[in-house]
Amino acid sequence: MTLPPGKIPVDILKEVVFKNLGAKRDEIIIGPSSGIDCAVIDVGSKSLVVSMDPITGALEIVGYLAVNVNANDIATFGCQPLFLVSCILLPEKAEKKAVEIISSQMNEAAKDLGIAIIGGHCETTPGLSHPIVVGCMIGITEKGKYVTAAGAKPGDLLILTKSVGIEGTAILATDRQAQLKRVLGSRLLENAKDFYKQISVVKDAITAFKTGGVHAMHDPTEGGVAGAVHEMADASKLGVRISEDKIRVQPETLRICQAYDIDPLELIASGSLLVAADPDFADRIIENLRRDKIDAEIIGKFLSSPEKRLIARKKGKVEKLQRPVTDQLWQALERGKTVQNR
Repeated sequence: MTLPPGKIPVDILKEVVFKNLGAKRDEIIIGPSSGIDCAVIDVGSKSLVVSMDPITGALEIVGYLAVNVNANDIATFGCQPLFLVSCILLPEKAEKKAVEIISSQMNEAAKDLGIAIIGGHCETTPGLSHPIVVGCMIGITEKGKYVTAAGAKPGDLLILTKSVGIEGTAILATDRQAQLKRVLGSRLLENAKDFYKQISVVKDAITAFKTGGVHAMHDPTEGGVAGAVHEMADASKLGVRISEDKIRVQPETLRICQAYDIDPLELIASGSLLVAADPDFADRIIENLRRDKIDAEIIGKFLSSPEKRLIARKKGKVEKLQRPVTDQLWQALERGKTVQNR
């Protein structure tokens, strides 16, 4: 069986990966599970929240993304990210300048979030065509004071911050700018390249969590918002219905997706946050997010039946919410110079 690009399919995780997890430890409160991005380890009166993510599809902003994407996972538990261990893998014949660029990006992003880079590894690796950075992020919280993606309840309202496809927009605009300039024009392209500045959800998640009424949070990465909605529903063993007309797609994202003929709901979406909220708290959460200049909207509702995963289209038709097979970023990158002026 040939695997698709990006994340390993959930069924293979369950059949293979989750059955090979080494020794069991009593300190592990939350271990590997579908839709759960962090482990939780109890140490005395504290809980360590730990996550790992690689940056594989980006070129120019790989260091910046490595810090922010890993920090986002920790923040979705309502926990402040504090420490980062990184592994920088470079193509053969990479030069010192590549190390300087990646390291300086990581330094700047980490300082902005109050994160200490505490160690890691850096090497040139045979067979690579571009740099890959793997990060392991750690946060510390009071024992039990966190939420996971598995905590959504039937009737919870689903809030989305910002918009879809933020990370994918930034990556494609940066790494395919020569192609996209013809389609977007200079001004829109520069706006799209700046989407990387929206990729952190640390402020989104901490603001929502502190407001109260948050039962679960999840940040959409590979598979986009559509994939993340499924992951949240999987983890919580629920169904969900979302409304297409409530989901914000920024003009730059829409134009890029049209150019590559890809679905913005399935485009890698670090920068947005999904929040499952008690209906009595949802408006207050949105109000506090907007006070912090973070756009937010109720896009759906969790249902008691896990089989019901639905999307109400703009024209009123209700369809099954498709689970992405792979992220649309890979499809766009594979098309090379076949961009269409739509």
